[in-house]
Amino acid sequence: MQFQITYIDFDFDGEDELDGYEKDTITSEVIGTLWEACDEDDLVEEITCATGWCIKSIDYRHILN
Repeated sequence: MQFQITYIDFDFDGEDELDGYEKDTITSEVIGTLWEACDEDDLVEEITCATGWCIKSIDYRHILN
């Protein structure tokens, strides 16, 4: 299934090495992007592996073919 991310909140808590611009860049690279995954859990895992950051909250929509 394909998913398009409409909102995502990464767990940047306690991260002092990234500034606000870098955090915004990571977030904006994911929002709007199409992701291929089996289900929501797989989607979260795919994004976590691709970005290296855990996800606190996510909203998405299914893309029907």
